[in-house]
Order: sequence, then structure tokens, then C-alpha cells
Amino acid sequence: MEVHYPLKSDARLKHRPLTPIRFLRGVTCLVVFLSTAFMFLVYFAPVTVVLLRLFSIRYSRKATAFLFGHWLALWPFLFEKINGTKVVFSGDDVPMRERALLIANHRTEVDWMYLWDLALRKGSLGYIKYILKSSLMKLPIFGWGFHVLEFISVERKWEVDESILRQMLSTLKNPQDLLWLAVFPEGTDYTEEKCKRSQQYAAETGLPVLSNVLLPKTRGFCVCLEALRGSLDAVYDISIGYKNQCPTFLDNVFGLDPSEVHIHVRRIPLEDIPSSDSKAASWLMDTFQIKDQLLTIFKAQGHFPDEGHEEELSTLKCLVNSMVVTSLTALFIYLTFFSFVWFKVYVGLSCAYLAAATSCKYQLTPLFDYVSALYYSKKPRSD
Repeated sequence: MEVHYPLKSDARLKHRPLTPIRFLRGVTCLVVFLSTAFMFLVYFAPVTVVLLRLFSIRYSRKATAFLFGHWLALWPFLFEKINGTKVVFSGDDVPMRERALLIANHRTEVDWMYLWDLALRKGSLGYIKYILKSSLMKLPIFGWGFHVLEFISVERKWEVDESILRQMLSTLKNPQDLLWLAVFPEGTDYTEEKCKRSQQYAAETGLPVLSNVLLPKTRGFCVCLEALRGSLDAVYDISIGYKNQCPTFLDNVFGLDPSEVHIHVRRIPLEDIPSSDSKAASWLMDTFQIKDQLLTIFKAQGHFPDEGHEEELSTLKCLVNSMVVTSLTALFIYLTFFSFVWFKVYVGLSCAYLAAATSCKYQLTPLFDYVSALYYSKKPRSD
């Protein structure tokens, strides 16, 4: 495959050139994705995360996962069908619709988006949640979406984050709610400079010296494992590798990189992971050593072991889903701008709620819980 220089000033080689047609296609996709995200949020969020949640968190989550899962499915469609990026899966087979904790290496800013390709195939797309840095919650439109989907935002300061993490995890324990909770234990994306600092620290402290990943931060992983152990089916150890190079968000939008994404999955039953924090931390270190070895194999051979057991996405299903999402968006745009004034009021109130709830990290509590709390607060204590 011939490589081309991009149209911008950049020393890196791109897998595909940024042609005018590719640029226009990327801009069109970005406009469609932003407009569909906005309309889905302002029209559906008041129903799923306000009205339904007042009566049942479980059914609120099911409705949210169903509706917004259709929007999230636009991204694998972009990656695999529009951009032509080949996604290759390898390793263990993942059962459909499990509750799992995912631990993945962090090569670039868009690793988390490629987990949607696996989740879509396993019926878990609307149920995947991420632990991410709080600054991402300030992104226009997307930040509202992260809040509605109950992503967990952290400051990357353990003294602040521990209580937030424990409180949020306490709401995700119901084994009847499908869940994929994705964690990136390295805490930041991989660079050569960061790798050298990580290796120096490892050499000084007697920890494994790793070449393709950074040393994992174990405390967040241990808290997740402790809080959810009783309700999880497994932990998925996911290793991600890229050809031709690690993509940026705009590379994904314009289809410049990568040529291939390789995703290797090791499924570990919960009973195989130690329960004590110290042993679980050692287990995570060992897991990252295995991940480092897998990435060494990937760099040498161009693929992970045991590849190719997942089916390709159905082009027809992707097209039908895209048509449904864009048709609903067109309807919502018409209602907002060319119909009754009450739709404008609805959209305005919805925007105000989403902005306030996202800023304050506020999720509604069901009415029954309010009534119960009120009843027990007024009930006289028996001596």
C-alpha cells in the first residue's frame, strides 16, 4: 500500500491522502454525527434519564442503552464501512451480553472508540461505560452524552477521585443491568517520552520494565474490582495495536489512519483474580507484562496470536441503522424549527437540564427512594 503525505504540515506518513473528496466526506460525517447526537440528546434524554429514572433506574438504563446505542453504532459504521479500516479480533471468544470489567492499553486518544466495534458485535454497545478525565465532560454535546451514558469522570488525583469512584460504582452493582466498564490503567496515552519515565521508575522500584505499555496504576482497578466483584461475569484484558500508525480523532473522521486495528481479548473469570488488593495489584502488573509481550509479537508479526474469529458487520444493518438515526434527526430538526413553539420550549428546557446535570454530575434518584428516605427519617427510633 502506497503511503502519502497529508495536506497539512506533518512529518508523519498517513495511510491514505487527505484528498478534497475525503475532506468533504469527513466534514459531512462530523456534521451528521454532531447534529444526530444533539437531537437525540435533547429529545430522548428527558424521557430516559428524567421521566423513566424517576420510576426505575433499571428501565431508564435499558431505554438509554437502546436509543443511544443506535447513535453509537454510527461510529463502527464510519470506521469499518465508510473509512474502510479493517478491524481484526483475536484471542478468547467473548460471550454475548456479559457484565464485565475491561482493562485496555492506551495507545492514543481514540482507543476507547474502537471498543465500540467489539461491543456492537456482543450486544453491549449501549451499556459500555468509561472512566475518563473530567475535562472531557466539558466537550460540547459529547459531554452531555457522556453524562447521560453514566461515564465516570475523574480528576486523576486519587485523594479526590476515590470517593467519586466508589459512589459511582455503588450505583452499578445490580447484576440485572448489563455493564461493560472500561478502564485504562496506564492513566494516560502512550508516548516514547512517557515510556522512558515509566521504565526509569520501574527500574528504581523493582517493578517490571515494560517497552510497549506504561506501568499500570493499580488503585483504581482494585476499587472497581472490589466494588463490582459480586456482580461481574469476567474481566476482559484487551490489547490494541494499530497499522499504519496510531490515529488521532481527525484521522478517524477523515479516514486517513489507521489501515488496520487489531484487538486481542483475554477473558479472565472472576475466580481467577485474587480478592485482596495487594494480590490483585500484582495480578494487574503480571497482566500488563503479558500485554507488553503481546504487543511485541504484534510489532514483529503484524498481528496478534489466534486472530480472526469475529464476523464482519452487516453493511445492510449499518445502512438501515444510519437511515433511522438520520431520519429521526431530520424529524426533530423540523419539529424544532418549523413546528409549534412548544417544541422550542422543550428543547430549551432539555438543554438547560443537560448542561446543569452534566456540570453538577447529578443523576436523578427514583421517587420511591425519596419516599423511603423521607419515611425512615421521620420514623421514631426505638430505644
